[in-house]
Amino acid sequence: MRHYKCLTNQRFEHNEFALVPLRDEDIQKIRIWRNEQITVLRQNEHITEEMQLNYFTSQVVPNFDASQPKQILFSYLKNNELIGYGGLVHFSWLDKRAEVSFLLDTKFTNNTIVHDLYFENYLYLIQKVAFEDLILLRLHTEVYDTRQHHINILEKCGFRFEGRLREHIFIGEKMVDSILHGKLNKEYKL
Repeated sequence: MRHYKCLTNQRFEHNEFALVPLRDEDIQKIRIWRNEQITVLRQNEHITEEMQLNYFTSQVVPNFDASQPKQILFSYLKNNELIGYGGLVHFSWLDKRAEVSFLLDTKFTNNTIVHDLYFENYLYLIQKVAFEDLILLRLHTEVYDTRQHHINILEKCGFRFEGRLREHIFIGEKMVDSILHGKLNKEYKL
């Protein structure tokens, strides 16, 4: 199993859920989910197996040994079975902030009860990584306004609405807004 040099802990657990450094064996499953859910991601084309492997090798692997990585990606597990992935991306180490990234296995995305449970537990765990292990001061998110249910969970978990980027991205043939949320370390335990 790979380890992130910058983290004190390599496994973060809550109930039956866990985050572990992104595992090699998960990258092709993640590629499939990304291709299936392309409309909710900053991704313009389908990813091939080769493209995914190249990205993992060139963009993910170097972060494991970095003291200030560009991104920290995790395999998200329930009872040690992969159910999603995500992490902290677009770091500003100087400002002690990062963006939260999350993608759930496509088979869980249409069941709102399961989605809510899995997303809430993920947010709990990723905040432990960010605010307790890395001692970041701020987390932020960007979600397209077509995902209102996702936005509701962010707000339920204490992320505050911070802005709207109007007609920010094309999804299909329609321009949609991006919704911005943030949470400060000092709000973490409230």
